[in-house]
Amino acid sequence: MTARPAPLRIARSALCRDGGAGRDSGNGRAAGPDGVQAWLDQAALRTHMEVTRVPLSGLAAWSRDPGTGDLGHRSGGFFTVRGLEVDHPLGPVPHWSQPIIDQPEVGILGVLVKEFGGVLHCLAQAKVEPGNLDGLQLAPTVQATYSNYTRVHRGLHVPYLGYFLDVSRHHVIADVCQSEHAAWFLRKRNRNMVVEVAGDVEAAPGFRWMTVGQLHRLLTRDDLVNMDLRSVLSCLPFAGPDVRAAFGARGDGFRAALTRSCDAAGRALHGDAEILRWIAETRARTAVRTRRAPLDGLRHWHSGDDAVTHESGLFFDVIGVEVEAAGREVGRWAQPMLRPHGTAVVAFVVTRIDGVLHALVHALAEPGSINGVELAPTVQCTPENHGHLPPSARPAFLDEVLRAGPDQIRFTARLSEEGGRLYHARGRYLIVETEPGGRWERPGYRWLTLRQLAALLRRGHYVNVQARSLVTCLFSLTGDTAVA
Repeated sequence: MTARPAPLRIARSALCRDGGAGRDSGNGRAAGPDGVQAWLDQAALRTHMEVTRVPLSGLAAWSRDPGTGDLGHRSGGFFTVRGLEVDHPLGPVPHWSQPIIDQPEVGILGVLVKEFGGVLHCLAQAKVEPGNLDGLQLAPTVQATYSNYTRVHRGLHVPYLGYFLDVSRHHVIADVCQSEHAAWFLRKRNRNMVVEVAGDVEAAPGFRWMTVGQLHRLLTRDDLVNMDLRSVLSCLPFAGPDVRAAFGARGDGFRAALTRSCDAAGRALHGDAEILRWIAETRARTAVRTRRAPLDGLRHWHSGDDAVTHESGLFFDVIGVEVEAAGREVGRWAQPMLRPHGTAVVAFVVTRIDGVLHALVHALAEPGSINGVELAPTVQCTPENHGHLPPSARPAFLDEVLRAGPDQIRFTARLSEEGGRLYHARGRYLIVETEPGGRWERPGYRWLTLRQLAALLRRGHYVNVQARSLVTCLFSLTGDTAVA
């Protein structure tokens, strides 16, 4: 293992946007973007998954509780779809009810890393999930729930799992529990891990060693880098001393301001202790109360044999699917899924303050959050849903983001959300630069540097999954000379 600081090694890997040093060595590593594309094309030819919509009442191995209508698996594992009543007296909507996925397990999202030619590479997996919009996506080395990797389904073993269950012979770069979509999952957590492996590790079919920079380039392609991989990449310790020098960004441009934001020497508008105190105070003041309710008895929801739907036709449905797949631990299964309506808008508004880039975060309360409040993007909503809600519930800054001109947009892509439980869920992810000013900070919003966000990510349950994706998108711009 090298003794060089992790942030500098990660920075070097992020700068290798066309691959690592040397030619393809047979380790499943490509020297350029054409090699990655050829590998993706081959993986797509080997991949087969057929997803068929079926009624909830016809899901094999699933049943509805006769007293509540809750949907559960006969094994008692995996997850349950329940009803939830939510009280948020100080929120824009003080009360609502909804279905929610209850999965009281801690899954593993793990990325193996290894140096080739002195450059750190990540072992990515080409994976298809039943909810993916366009089939194949790039996933972490291991992406498995507890039920999956303990083989409740009696299927095949998860490849490379042992590296994350026993790290005694390897170097752990990141290991932190993080939340999942707290609007749709009840207190669900995943262990986000990055493990540097000792010794040779061959890339199995469907896996490939890629630099951080190669993965960053692929972020700009719609629906390719999946949510779980974006989450793990955000947990890399990319911020630290001398990072700006490693990227070599100079002057007063956007890229220079961004690299200063990663560097320990970059001055933040608010001190670290002040930010922690603000989060603690917000959590103490935010009274979000939830209680379980029968799925069959939720107000404004219709629970039928075919699906569970909202009377307005908005928000999301609970549907049933049957899946046939090749190359998975199990070749055939059935399950419920949440199908959101509309495409979300997920955006960071960023600005330069004294030459250091800051992102405007929102301390957001969501019903499934473990701590009640986590830091979210500036804007996180599905605009179509707000026609059903009072005008006071329209998210702050949504109109500013939607009106942003091309000269303000630093990143844009349509990215898929979790595909194992959510069906065709995606968001338009944006990073929008604006001029600094007093109108942006208000109760519930603060400017943070990327270094401060990285520090909070090491703690867990401080930065929500949408913001983690945007942190990865922001960091991807450090190696992009097009935004210099």
